[in-house]
Amino acid sequence: MEKKELGNFIANGNAVLGLEFGSTRIKAVLIDDQNMPVASGAFDWENSLDNGIWTYSLDEIHNGLATCYSNLKKDVKEKYGVKLTKLKAMGISAMMHGYLAFDKDGKLLVPFRTWRNTITGAASEKLSSLFNYPIPERWSISHLYQAMLNKEPHVKDVAFFTTLAGYVHWKLTGKKVLGVGDASGMFPIDIHTKDYSEKMLGQFDELVKPFNFGFKLKDLLPQVLQAGDDAGSLTESGAKLLDRDGELEAGFVFAPPEGDAGTGMVATNSVRPRTGNVSAGTSVFAMVVLEKELSKAYSGKIDLVTTPSGELTAMAHANNCTGEYDKWIKLFGQAIEECGFKIDKPKLYDSLLGAALKGDKDCGGCIPYNYISGESMTGLSQGRPLFVRTQKNNFTLANFMRSQLFTSLGALRTGMNILFDQENVKIDRLTGHGGFFKTQEAGLTAMASAMHTPISLMETAGEGGPWGMALLASYTVNKKGEKLDDWLDKNVFASAKVKSFEATKEDIEGFNAFFANYTKGLAIEKAATENID
Repeated sequence: MEKKELGNFIANGNAVLGLEFGSTRIKAVLIDDQNMPVASGAFDWENSLDNGIWTYSLDEIHNGLATCYSNLKKDVKEKYGVKLTKLKAMGISAMMHGYLAFDKDGKLLVPFRTWRNTITGAASEKLSSLFNYPIPERWSISHLYQAMLNKEPHVKDVAFFTTLAGYVHWKLTGKKVLGVGDASGMFPIDIHTKDYSEKMLGQFDELVKPFNFGFKLKDLLPQVLQAGDDAGSLTESGAKLLDRDGELEAGFVFAPPEGDAGTGMVATNSVRPRTGNVSAGTSVFAMVVLEKELSKAYSGKIDLVTTPSGELTAMAHANNCTGEYDKWIKLFGQAIEECGFKIDKPKLYDSLLGAALKGDKDCGGCIPYNYISGESMTGLSQGRPLFVRTQKNNFTLANFMRSQLFTSLGALRTGMNILFDQENVKIDRLTGHGGFFKTQEAGLTAMASAMHTPISLMETAGEGGPWGMALLASYTVNKKGEKLDDWLDKNVFASAKVKSFEATKEDIEGFNAFFANYTKGLAIEKAATENID
């Protein structure tokens, strides 16, 4: 559409909005009838440590919501010269997990406990064993059960608990609901019913019976909805909370609130079985949509969540990715400056990471460890960055940089081996996003070599979770009976610009040789954590 036509489209209330609460940024993305972004707004925020708990206050949540929306309105006004007073549909997404608990009058009982808190170890271990299902520390049910174990007085008054997305949606619509993807980070989902596991709900109720709280767990949880379900409408009070100017009309439809994992899957068109996405930056994680359930639980290694339509998804996560090679590249930049030369940062990265493509396929035997922090995937609670080689290694800049790229994916590959080798999971396509791919050819080569799977990059993937949430809202009002994966293929990604890369047999064999040395050398990394403070 032309600019004037697009302005009229927005002014007439035909645009769709997605708004996502990230850990450091809240962002809103407005899309047109082609499901493409046309305006955005953002608000930066930070969590705070309150009595040992990582949290955001309700006032911060409300202010962030309203300020982000206000900045979106300004962007619409500046670009198209119209006021944003009506919407066709909207959806809220947010960082997953955590614990927001309320009493029967809707009063918050304790400060919001975010996913970042690692204070539920005993609960996580007990529940994982009880359910024979991985229950990470950050999950909502871990927080509730840990509060019981701690004998916290607020638990007897809990009438409802939810996630951040669920809370904001409740305030805007009055509905205590959650999309199945976000719900899967609160409590395990039965992939056959697309609802909380009745078996595990019963196991939990039996476990906590001695506490005599008098409630059933299911009565405390938000109702589970699937992508495309009507999740309520904006209320008058919700409109006032969202738009402090009082210009937004209430009544339009909301999509089920979702978690950032689900919106990332949507934004990379990775919601169909045998597809997945890998996000690589400071940390790295891969999400793979499964064809069937895993044979057993891999607690601490593989997490299980679902897509927004309820398909079981395995997640492998590593704490360390690009952080260590960033430091090496900075060091090389300082060396260049000491020699009297100047080089801008993009060229420095492209030159050094590009050099990796000239290295030996197995990195010439060079073995670095990028463990700035520990890695549960490889059994290390602490990290010590290391570089190891023998005298016979081919120690060149190209091999050094190639090894830095490969080691960035070492812990991730350890988790993926569980899926590939032990569970025989098949993947047709992985879509990548994140800073690891800024030097595209180098990033694609390394990732495809490590994953043994073709890797794709989409131009639109950079829009991220808020766009993914906007797509889910658009699907809610435009689905016409189509399944989510088919609707995305047809209405969003049919004309998407995609760059794909498939590693050569030699690249894969080279990574395998590197990875064999990497795995054997983990004993060196462990010794370093035990002997070097």
